[in-house]
Amino acid sequence: MTEEKARILAVDAARLAVEVASEKQATDIVMLDMRGPLSFTDYFVILSADSRRQMQALLEDIDQALEQSGMKMHHREGTTNGGWVLLDYGDVVVHVFAQEEREFYHLEQLWSRAPVLFRIQ
Repeated sequence: MTEEKARILAVDAARLAVEVASEKQATDIVMLDMRGPLSFTDYFVILSADSRRQMQALLEDIDQALEQSGMKMHHREGTTNGGWVLLDYGDVVVHVFAQEEREFYHLEQLWSRAPVLFRIQ
C-alpha cells in the first residue's frame, strides 16, 4: 500500500470516529490534523461525554466501527472512572473525555498549531 493510500485510510478512519461520536451524542467533537506537529500519528479526534456510561458506550461503538473498517487498536490507555480514555490506532488517536477532565487538560490549546479539520459542538 502506498503512503498516499495510507493517508486516505487514516483520514477516513478519523472521519468515521467523528461520525460515530456525533451519532452517539458526544459533545464538542474536534478532529485535528497532527501530521505537522507530530511524527507518531496523523489525526487526533477529541470528544466529550456527559456521563461515564455514555463514555463507555462511545468507546465501544468507536472501537467497533474502526475495527470493522480494518483499523487495529495498538494501545488503550486510561479508564472511564479517570475521565479520559485514549484509543491509539497508529495513524488515528481518539481521546474520549468526561467534561471536567476535558476542561482541565485543554488538549486543543496544547496542540493549537494543528489545523482543525472538523468541529461539532
